Amino acid sequence: MKRLRVNDYDMAYLDIGEGPPLVCVHGSLNDFRAWAAVLSPLSANYRLIVPSLRHYFPERWDGQGGQFSMAQHVDDVIAFIEGLGLGPVDLIGHSRGGHLAFRLASKRPDLIGKLVLAEPGGTLEDALIPQGAAGDGPAAGSKAHVSAASEKIAAGDLEGGLRVFIDGINGPGAWDALPLADRQMREDNAYTLIAQVNEGRQPFTKAEAKALKPPTLFVGGADTPGMLPIVLRALATHVPGARTAIIANAGHSMFRQQPKSFCEAVLPFLE
Repeated sequence: MKRLRVNDYDMAYLDIGEGPPLVCVHGSLNDFRAWAAVLSPLSANYRLIVPSLRHYFPERWDGQGGQFSMAQHVDDVIAFIEGLGLGPVDLIGHSRGGHLAFRLASKRPDLIGKLVLAEPGGTLEDALIPQGAAGDGPAAGSKAHVSAASEKIAAGDLEGGLRVFIDGINGPGAWDALPLADRQMREDNAYTLIAQVNEGRQPFTKAEAKALKPPTLFVGGADTPGMLPIVLRALATHVPGARTAIIANAGHSMFRQQPKSFCEAVLPFLE
């Protein structure tokens, strides 16, 4: 593990392999450990750089008094890429990290070669939501969904809050089915959800999707329920020249559930 001083914060990251730079950004409740299953294939022909965002593990944070927002994390990754002298890089973002990658590519397209958005998290402006697609309950990753989980965590019910969040993304029973190592990673990052409630994440708009410049691949899990696949399809429809790959027998954590299939979809696009 290495560290780089970025915007007055020591960002921890992994730096593996040699070749063109490829940066992977994790999602909510995750950190650089999330990418363990694909580190070897992604680093075979690339310099693979995997950061943990501000206030995520290995930092131990209580969710209070920090600088946690989507805008801050976007600016941190911009400064991180520039600080390592890497640009342009290929960028993979998953879930909340996919939202971050979308915002970064919109703000600084000069830093991005190719873009991979693995079920980017967030909500859609009304004009992008297909009729009847809202479903029941709060959308996965929405402020209401994060609030329901963070309230339990803040009250001391750590496992209850994590269950609400994970089941809200992958369906009932998803938390209980997680391997112990995956549970531990979520527990290590649980308090970031308290800050995520008011992180200032904005809905995706049709205009933003149409203006995205880098060549973009959207990756989804065939079994992911709820709004995440709807968000993916809505964005992919409007991002110019976008491609889409759906990973069979996988849900939202597709690169952990089916790492070989994920890399078979992503690596040819990057090449």
